Amino acid sequence: MPAEPAYVIVGASMAGAKAAETLREEGFGGSIVLLGEERERPYERPPLSKGYLLGKDDKSSIYVHEEGWYAENDVDLRLGVTATSLDLGARQVALAGGGTVGYDRLLLATGASPRRLSAPGADLEGVVYLRRVGDSERLGEALRGGGRVVIVGAGWIGLEVAAAAREFGCEVTVVEPEAGALHRHLGPELGGMFADLHREHGVVFRFGESVTELRGSGGKVAGVVCSSGVALDAELVVVGIGAVPATRLAADAGLDVANGVIADAGLRTSAHEVFAAGDVANAFHPLYGKHVRVEHWANALNGGPAAARSMLGRGVSYDAVPYFFSDQYDLGMETAGLPEPGSYDQIVYRGDREAREFIAFCLSGGAVVAGMNVNVWDVSDDIQALIRTRRPIDPARLADPSVPLTAL
Repeated sequence: MPAEPAYVIVGASMAGAKAAETLREEGFGGSIVLLGEERERPYERPPLSKGYLLGKDDKSSIYVHEEGWYAENDVDLRLGVTATSLDLGARQVALAGGGTVGYDRLLLATGASPRRLSAPGADLEGVVYLRRVGDSERLGEALRGGGRVVIVGAGWIGLEVAAAAREFGCEVTVVEPEAGALHRHLGPELGGMFADLHREHGVVFRFGESVTELRGSGGKVAGVVCSSGVALDAELVVVGIGAVPATRLAADAGLDVANGVIADAGLRTSAHEVFAAGDVANAFHPLYGKHVRVEHWANALNGGPAAARSMLGRGVSYDAVPYFFSDQYDLGMETAGLPEPGSYDQIVYRGDREAREFIAFCLSGGAVVAGMNVNVWDVSDDIQALIRTRRPIDPARLADPSVPLTAL
C-alpha cells in the first residue's frame, strides 16, 4: 500500500495556516508540516497597525486558529524553524541547524519583509518597522509615551500608524517623496482625501521630500534630515516604505522569480510540485490578464485555500478581486480592485463626500475597475460584481443612490 503523500508549507502565515485548514477540510489525509520562523503561531497582520496596536484588541483575537487546532487536525506546526534551502530534485527542504523535510507538494507562503531605509543613521535605536506582532507591541509601548514621531512613508502602514500615534497624543510628521498620500495606491484625488483627514487631526505632511540622514544621541535616534535640508526632531522614527517579497528560497532553488515567485492562475510555480500563495506570489490573474502580486490580508485569506485546492489537483483558477480595508480615526474604508494611478480615467462618487460617507467608483473606458466605500457598509460584494462585468456603466446611474448597485 503506497505511503500517504507529504505536504509541506513554508511560512506559518495567514496564507499558510488557511492552506493547511483547507487541505484537511478537502479530505487530505497525508502529513502536513507547517514551518514558521516566528515563535508565534499563525496570526493575522491587519490588527498590528489597527486595533492591537491601539490596545483595543486582545492578543487572542489576532490568531488564525486556537492554540490546540493544529494538534487536533494533525498539522505538524513547527515554530522558530527557518527553511534555508530547497532541493527541487530531491523534493526536500533544508532547515537551519540541520535536518531536512521531504515533500510531495510544497507551498511557499513566505510573505514579505519591510523595505529597509538606507539613509545614514538608519540603524539607530528608535528607528522601527512594523511587520510582526513583536514589532506592534514595541511600537505601541513607544507611542504610549507620547513625544515626537516622524513617519517615513505615506502609504497604508504609515497612515495607520500616524492615526494611532495621534490617538496616543504624539506629535506626528510624515515624510513622503511622492506628491501626496497613498499616491501609488490610489492617485492624487482619493489619496488627497486621506491627507486632509490626517491634517484635521494634526498630522503634518512633508510631500516631495525624502529622508537623507537620521541623527542620534547616545546611539538613539534624535531626529531626521529631509532632502530639503529641514531637520525634524524625533524620539521615534517609523519606517513604512513598502515591502519586499521573501523570494530567496525560491530564487536560490532556481524557480522563476520577478517581484515575487512567479505562479500561474492555479498558483503553481515553474516547478510542477511547488506552489506559492500570499504576499510572495506574483500570480497570473485571469481577471486582469497579467501577473499581479497583492500584499493585502484578503489575498492571504483566499489565496491560501486556493493554493491548497490546486495542490490537490482541483483545477483552480484563482481570480479573486483584490480587497483591502483600513480604519483611521473615525473613518472606515474598504477597497475592491486595484485603483492605481493610470488604471482609471474617471472617478464617480455616490453619497456625501464632505461627510466622508460615499462610494468612489474608478472607471476606465466607462467600466468600473475599482471601488472604494468610505463609512458605507455591506456594498463591497456588489462593487466586486460590477468590476467583474467589465462593461461600461452609465455614470449618472452609478452616482444615483436611489439605483441599487445590483441593478446597474
